[in-house]
Amino acid sequence: MERKLTITTQRDWKSALREAGATASKGVLSGQYQGESLNFESPGAFFSRLTANRWAMLAELQGAGEVGVRELARRLERDVKRVHEDAMALVELGLLERSASGALICPFSDIHVDMHMEKKVA
Repeated sequence: MERKLTITTQRDWKSALREAGATASKGVLSGQYQGESLNFESPGAFFSRLTANRWAMLAELQGAGEVGVRELARRLERDVKRVHEDAMALVELGLLERSASGALICPFSDIHVDMHMEKKVA
């Protein structure tokens, strides 16, 4: 099964959580995979956690299977320590996973970003 992730920006995280729960319930009832979601409360929060270097890391790992941190740093032409730090941030968010051997895996075949920017309410 190919896993799919939708990243949203929704200020009301409770609503986002309710929507994710409803989607999961639909999947349980139908027996069909409904995809996964990750929400940030604002575009600023999204961009502070998913930097250009981290997006490059995801792009490199997507569909690549298991890749060690040193090999990933070589491929990205970056410092091993910084790649490790970025990888751990992506693991914490659930965008990357660690294999039994400690290598990195991007489990998603498709990552979709659905972002809205709303005017500030006074």
